[in-house]
Amino acid sequence: MMTLLKLFSIFLPWKLKRLFLIKFFSYQIHPSARIKFSWIFPKMLIMQEGSEIDHFNTAIHLDEIKMEKYSVIGRGNWITGFTTYEKSSHFKHQAIRKSSLLLGESSAITKNHHLDCTSPITIGRFTTIAGYNSQLLTHSIDLIENRQDSHPISIGDYAFVGTNVVILGDATLPSYSVLGAKSLLNRSFQQPYTLYGGVPAKPIKNILENAKYFHRTEGFVY
Repeated sequence: MMTLLKLFSIFLPWKLKRLFLIKFFSYQIHPSARIKFSWIFPKMLIMQEGSEIDHFNTAIHLDEIKMEKYSVIGRGNWITGFTTYEKSSHFKHQAIRKSSLLLGESSAITKNHHLDCTSPITIGRFTTIAGYNSQLLTHSIDLIENRQDSHPISIGDYAFVGTNVVILGDATLPSYSVLGAKSLLNRSFQQPYTLYGGVPAKPIKNILENAKYFHRTEGFVY
């Protein structure tokens, strides 16, 4: 029955679809928010003013997606995880784990990226996950304990993530920083105004604090 409701909803005009999702799925969707032709069914969806999900996205097996004001998910992204409400022996050692995606105000995920949100992925304000084919992977296997394991990913405010990167669980990209194209971020960094890059990523050089990207008042870069 639930699958039929989901199939029915994706073909509705947006104004009707929004009301349908609020009534039958208890989602919180601002009147100015919008979901285009996409399969978006986390346990809870919160979309604040002006937030948008473009065509051909899939978001399933998540506890929550929260999109703050004017945040955007572009086309063709695969966003998934492993929910905490399913009965399973996987991740039972992580009692406080939450499968979630949080997009800060005016942040953007462009297109054709893969986000594994088995543990939380947090993307800060005015941050861009740019280009194509990046993988943000919170979930892996603990070889020592021989079990499924997951760790959160944190990306700060006004950060820029280049194309075709890999970011692993427990990694942090600090605010006001850049992760270069094709890099592997597998640890936590704290220094802002820095270009990180390489496999694995490391600090490469400082970035001017007055760079205009770091002082935007609109998310979209013209």
